[in-house]
Amino acid sequence: MNRRHCASAAITLVCALALLTAPVQAMAAPVPEPSPAASAAPSSVPPAPGKKSLEEVREEIDLLYRKAGAATDAYNLAEEQAKKQSGEIVQLAESIAEGQARIAELKSRAGAAAREQYRNGGLPPGAQLVLSGDPNLFLDGVNQVRQGQQATKGMLTELEQAQEDLETYTKDASLNWAKLEADRVKQAEARKSVNAQIAAAKKLESQLEKTELARLLELERDAASTAQSAWLSSGALQDINRDASASGRQAVAFATAQIGKPYVWGAEGPGSYDCSGLTSQAWAAAKRPIPRTSQEQWRQLSRIPVRDMRPGDLIIYHADASHVGMYVGDGMIVHAPRPGRDVTLAGAGSMEILGVVRPDK
Repeated sequence: MNRRHCASAAITLVCALALLTAPVQAMAAPVPEPSPAASAAPSSVPPAPGKKSLEEVREEIDLLYRKAGAATDAYNLAEEQAKKQSGEIVQLAESIAEGQARIAELKSRAGAAAREQYRNGGLPPGAQLVLSGDPNLFLDGVNQVRQGQQATKGMLTELEQAQEDLETYTKDASLNWAKLEADRVKQAEARKSVNAQIAAAKKLESQLEKTELARLLELERDAASTAQSAWLSSGALQDINRDASASGRQAVAFATAQIGKPYVWGAEGPGSYDCSGLTSQAWAAAKRPIPRTSQEQWRQLSRIPVRDMRPGDLIIYHADASHVGMYVGDGMIVHAPRPGRDVTLAGAGSMEILGVVRPDK
C-alpha cells in the first residue's frame, strides 16, 4: 500500500506540474555605499537649508539602481534554477510513469503464471510431472521446470527492483518539488526588492524640476567621465592591444547591434535587455553559452588580468558583481546600464571594476 501511495503521490505531482509557470544561490549581497572619492564634484548651486544637493540625490539614485541591479541578478538566477528544477521534475515524472508501466506488466505476467497453476490443480510443476506416471514426460519436463523457476525468480527480482526504483523516483520528485517551491519564494522576494528599489529611485527623480533633471544627467555623465579619466591615467590601457577571437568578434557584433534598445530588468532580448541578459545572449549568438547572471559569470568563467583583456571579454563591476559589460576595444564597453537607459557604449573604467572574465578560454 505504501508503494501504491508513493505512485499515487507521484502522479499527483506530475499533474500539479502542468500548473507551473517557468517563471535561485542566495540573494545578492548588499550593495556597498559609494565612497566619497568616487563621487563627482558637487553641484555649483548650493542646496537650500535642509535640502539634499543634486550630487547627493545623484548618489542616492545611483545606489538605489545598483541595489535594483543586485536584486535583478538574484531574480534571474532564481528563474534559471526554477526552470532547471522544473525540467528535472518532468524527467522524473517520465521515469515514474515508465516504472509504473513496468510494474503493471510484471504483475500481469505473475498473475498469468498463478492462473496457469490454478488450472493445473494448484500443484507446482514438479509435482505434476512426478504424478504424471510418464518417465519420458518427466525427463523432458525437468529442464523446462528449471527454466520456468529461474524465469519466475528473475521476474520477482525485477518486480522488486522496479518498485524500489519507483519509490526512489517519487522521493526525488518530491524533493525537487520542494526545492522548486523554495526557489519560487526567493524569486518573488527578489522581484519585490527590484520593484521597490526602482520605485524609490523614480520617486526621487519625479520630485526634481526639469532643469534639475537635466543637471542630474550632466552630473551622472561627469561622474562617469571622471572615473574613466582616472582609469586611463593609471595606465590601464598601456598593454591592452589584443585582437578578439573569432567567437569574440561574433559576440561583440551581436552586442553592439543592440545599442539603442531599452534596459528592462530580467529581459534577455530581442527587444530589450538587462546587463547580463545582453552579455549572455551575445555569447549565445557566438555559440558559447555562458551563465545568465553577472554574479555567476564572475564565479564560473575564467578570470584574466585587466592588462590581458581583449574585445569580447566581460568586465564585472562593483564588489558584489552586480553589473557586467562587454569590452569592445579602445577602452570602451557596450552594456545595458539601468532602468530608464538604453544599451549604449561607455568607458570601461567609468564604474568600479571588480575583474575581467573570458567566456571562450
